[in-house]
Amino acid sequence: MAGNVPLYKYRALLLSQNFFIKDNAAELRLHAHKYDFDMGFFSEVSEFVAAVESDTGNGLFVIDLDALHNMQSDMLDSRKTLMLGELLQRLPAGREYVYLQSSRQGGRYLLQQKLVDSHCLAYAEKPIANDVLVDKLFNLFVQQKRGELVRIVHLGDPAGLDENCLRQARIELVAHDQAQTLHLRVRELQPDMVLVSDLEFARTDSLARVLKKNIEADPVREIVLLQRQPDAILMQCALASGFDAVLPAADAELLCAQLVSRASKIRISKDLIAKDRATGLLNKVGLQKRARELIRQAAREERPLAFGVIDIDKFKTINDTWGHYFGDIVIKRLAVCLASHLGERDLLSRFGGEEFVVVFWDCTLEQGWRRLDAMRQAFGALPFEIRPGDVRRFSFSGGMAAYPTYQTENALFVRADAMLYEAKQGGRDRVCPLPAISS
Repeated sequence: MAGNVPLYKYRALLLSQNFFIKDNAAELRLHAHKYDFDMGFFSEVSEFVAAVESDTGNGLFVIDLDALHNMQSDMLDSRKTLMLGELLQRLPAGREYVYLQSSRQGGRYLLQQKLVDSHCLAYAEKPIANDVLVDKLFNLFVQQKRGELVRIVHLGDPAGLDENCLRQARIELVAHDQAQTLHLRVRELQPDMVLVSDLEFARTDSLARVLKKNIEADPVREIVLLQRQPDAILMQCALASGFDAVLPAADAELLCAQLVSRASKIRISKDLIAKDRATGLLNKVGLQKRARELIRQAAREERPLAFGVIDIDKFKTINDTWGHYFGDIVIKRLAVCLASHLGERDLLSRFGGEEFVVVFWDCTLEQGWRRLDAMRQAFGALPFEIRPGDVRRFSFSGGMAAYPTYQTENALFVRADAMLYEAKQGGRDRVCPLPAISS
């Protein structure tokens, strides 16, 4: 595959025994590509260490413990026998590692302790199914990302919570002081977590039920009771009434750490529900939720939005001619190309198959057309090497709509999709409506 745009942003480096690599490399890589990351395989420790040291920050480093013993002939004086702890210390500092171990090794607690104390990101027992290993690595990639903002609505005075600590963890804290209007605030802000003090719960014990019975309630959202003093009866009542968890609130530092941990789990759940596995972009469910939030923000701030629908031209021919695997590569490279043109508050989704949706923040219809047309030109310039010396280029068509002319996510999509049809009928490789005829 030619071109300067990297196909995969993330990469897992695996140091393992020759037989493991030989038997599993192709299948592991195929599974990894479905999750939008690549894998590199190493049987020599020195080559693995060099790759780790040159990593730019988007890698995971996986080590088969049995392969570490090759260090004695690969890196060190082979006359000296080293203990595992000494071998682990030879790995590049400032990195964390995923260790694969046998069931016999996994049964030794002291070994687990040694691994955890040796820059261990995670460990797993082998043999492990290829799809399971790749799925677990994907989760680790998600956990390592800084992640999108997690919003918390706190009913009552959030005194004692370290807002600066939460802010550094990409958590926004919003205070609300009226229990009777909490459901309206939650509907407006669509937070990821709602915190309710034990005092507020004692006054209004139906809070969690009201929030959860809303048909539009986010299934990932957590409703959490903050308890100042241990009270088993109150805790049981809260859980029975719909609260997801009860956290002690007496120690502000401990509470902050617990909220950061829960926010990390929420991000993973949101990624699994709202992200397309092949590209890492929002899927249809994720786009609908985020687009509605963006429309509400645009209404509050009186800003325009431009909504674009994109479809790769003659994609069925691409699949039929060069195979579905090549078609997947075209989709991935389009995703990377589009993402490189996005602003911080823009949205990008793989809506399904070869169809994508982009939402430009604070952007008129004409400005949106120019931005989407620039994306079209950039994608059209990407070279795809079918085989040595055989380079092809592909195109997409697009349709545009604008808020506030169309005021809901569905109305925007229907209009933009109609304009996409017009672009296809007009010869493809274009964006409609053209600025001269836009209304």
